[in-house]
Amino acid sequence: MKFAPSAYRETRIKATRDVESTLAKTANLSDVSSALLLREPGVLPTLRMSACPPLAVDRLIGLAGVSRNLVGCMEEGKLPRRMSSASLEGDLEKIAKIVGRMADRDIFVWLGRGGRPAGAEIHRAATVVADRLCGAIANPIIRNAQEKRQLETIAAWLTKRGYKPLPAKISFDAMPPGTFSFRTNVAVKLQGTGSTINIPVDTVIMPKRGKTGELPLMIEAKSAGDFTNVNKRRKEEAIKMSQLRFTYGASVRFILFLCGYFDSGYLGYEAAEGIDWVWEHRIAELAEFGV
Repeated sequence: MKFAPSAYRETRIKATRDVESTLAKTANLSDVSSALLLREPGVLPTLRMSACPPLAVDRLIGLAGVSRNLVGCMEEGKLPRRMSSASLEGDLEKIAKIVGRMADRDIFVWLGRGGRPAGAEIHRAATVVADRLCGAIANPIIRNAQEKRQLETIAAWLTKRGYKPLPAKISFDAMPPGTFSFRTNVAVKLQGTGSTINIPVDTVIMPKRGKTGELPLMIEAKSAGDFTNVNKRRKEEAIKMSQLRFTYGASVRFILFLCGYFDSGYLGYEAAEGIDWVWEHRIAELAEFGV
């Protein structure tokens, strides 16, 4: 309630600027062509949300009859490397026709009447499209803002206790006692494949009394605005814990820093996986982990 509206609003303001930039590139949606998409593939998400109704990725693929790979690449702001020029140009033309035909004329009012739109009309249309773009990712926007605030809370608590921050690029097994870092990559082995990957850990703390060779305390910041989503995501922490233990043994200490709605089902699941937790409003309990 305190920061979610401002976090969403800030993101929407930035998205509005991006949409206005796309409108400028497309002559205010009057020039959506394959040449434009070839030159600016990253405009596709904005064009999808400019349609009436807004086009989901799968819907666009079906209507345009183009490959999932092409649309997936464009959603990331790039084009497929192995697609022939002729096929690429043909599919981009199909996409251009769909988004041009379905442009929301209730928002882009100038498309029906012709002529140059007023600045206020462009800004209003861009805000609506930006809201559509942000609405699709509202939960991640708020969750990321929550995580940032949670890490700031941990940093303030640790700093008050005399801990020093380290850059995230430092190896987690080379941290001196009395230090901490955020978003640190930890290498883990994958069972059955022998390969190694890096997993990000939100907070890594080497206690002041830590000894040489001792693993630091690892913390994952979690927040939730309802009970439903957390139970959809609870396996993420269990998988991370399993990978850490497989690589570094049973002495791994990996806990959760919780804020929001986590019910007994979620907590019981994590406890069964050997994962402990500290509530944000009881942050002093971190001291019980030797910090």
